Amino acid sequence: MSQEDIDKTEAPLLDHLVELRQRLIYAVLGFVAAFLLSFYFSSDILALLVKPFKWGTGQDVSLISIKLLGVFLVKLKIAMFGGMFLAFPLMAIQIYKFVAPGLYKTERQVLAPYLVATPVFFVMGAALVYFFLLPVAIHFFYTLAAGTGMGDQNAIQLMPDIEAYLEFVMMLILAFGLTFQLPVVLTLLGQVGIINSQQLSSGRRFAILGVGVLAALITPPDPISMIAMMVPLVGLYEFAVLAVKLIERRRKTTSDDDGKGTDNPV
Repeated sequence: MSQEDIDKTEAPLLDHLVELRQRLIYAVLGFVAAFLLSFYFSSDILALLVKPFKWGTGQDVSLISIKLLGVFLVKLKIAMFGGMFLAFPLMAIQIYKFVAPGLYKTERQVLAPYLVATPVFFVMGAALVYFFLLPVAIHFFYTLAAGTGMGDQNAIQLMPDIEAYLEFVMMLILAFGLTFQLPVVLTLLGQVGIINSQQLSSGRRFAILGVGVLAALITPPDPISMIAMMVPLVGLYEFAVLAVKLIERRRKTTSDDDGKGTDNPV
């Protein structure tokens, strides 16, 4: 390879590295801004995260902190979680802008809707946790604690540590938000041709078994929480099967139209 050829290959590589650096800077700045904003409103966000505890117990919230830096660490975790959540659209857009020049127009059109679908399904999973699963699970554990003891005087008072409660809430929100990406991932794999609707249909029993195992590992140890996760995920799996079928039907129709357009009448 001549020096001229080496220079030609190095120039695009340097351009890509400069572009990558610029996109990373934008993503980091977006996260820092979202982090600071979330930290500033951390008390308000914490008040919202505590509401399911009140809904589940029917009483005013009694949370404690057993660490000197407990409240500060809680605010930092809220800022990290909120920063990632708020900055994710910007990060996804930066990734898309970096890879988009190397994609065909049709590939860009296919990828763009998934940038919208990803946060939408994450919010759906988080909403299910916030408005249903958390109050139900907290009510279950609160009732269990209140019924333990030798009478009303010796009943156990449930006053969770604020840091442990926040970790519990964030773990469930993150777990449900990620698992609700199931139709997004399956539809994308179907779009690129890695899987098809026949494979998804034939693997339905294994998918339901996997969903059951995942629900048992992630959710609190009560049947209502497991069912609350299994039912939506099974429904999302069926939705993905239908979506992949529609993609295959549209692809077949487009192929047939192209084939007819290239036929020459005799």
